[in-house]
Amino acid sequence: MRLTDDRYSGERSQFELALRMIRHEARTRTIRECTGLSDDRIRKLYSTYFRDSGVTDVRRRRGKSPRQVTRFVKNAEHQLQATTLVALFCAGLLLRVDKLLNVQACWPRPDVEFGHRVCRAYETYMLLHDNCLLSFEWAWNLLHSISYNDELYLASCAGCSSRYVQDSYALDLKTCPSCEIEAHRRRRPGVMSFASE
Repeated sequence: MRLTDDRYSGERSQFELALRMIRHEARTRTIRECTGLSDDRIRKLYSTYFRDSGVTDVRRRRGKSPRQVTRFVKNAEHQLQATTLVALFCAGLLLRVDKLLNVQACWPRPDVEFGHRVCRAYETYMLLHDNCLLSFEWAWNLLHSISYNDELYLASCAGCSSRYVQDSYALDLKTCPSCEIEAHRRRRPGVMSFASE
C-alpha cells in the first residue's frame, strides 16, 4: 500500500497538522482538539521530529491555554494585532460578522481543516507584523473569545469607521488602534510610527 493511497490520507493530514501546530508551539490539548491524536502520539511526534532531531528552537508549552482577554486590549499595539487576527479569521472563513457586528463561529467544532485554517491565519499574521505580540495559543484564545460576544466585541471607529477588537467592560473612546497610534505619533514628533518599527 502506498502512502498516497486514500486510506492513509486522513491520518497523514492529522500528522501534518500536528507537526505544523507543534512548530507554532501549540499546547497538546489544542493539537488534540484539531487532530484527534492522543497526547502520547503528540508527545512522540515532538520527540521524533523536534527534540531528538536537533531542532531546539521549538519549545513545548505546558499548562492550560491562556483564557484572559485583557492581553488583546492591553494597549494600541496589542489591540491592532488582535484586530488583524480577527480579520484573518474572517478571511479564512473561521468567523463571520453579521450586520449588528456580532461575531459568529463558522465551524461547529475543531477538526483538521479548522486547524489548518487557524495555522494559515496565524502564519499570515506573523508575516504582517515584525514584532508579533500574540502567540499561537493567544490567537486560539482570541478566536474563541471573540465569538462569544461577551468580554470582547467589534467596535466601530468614529474617525475612520474601521472595526476593531474592544473590551466590553472598558470605556470605549470610539478610536481604533490605528488612529490612536497615528495620533500618538503626531503628538510626539520624531517618533517612528508603529508600522515602521
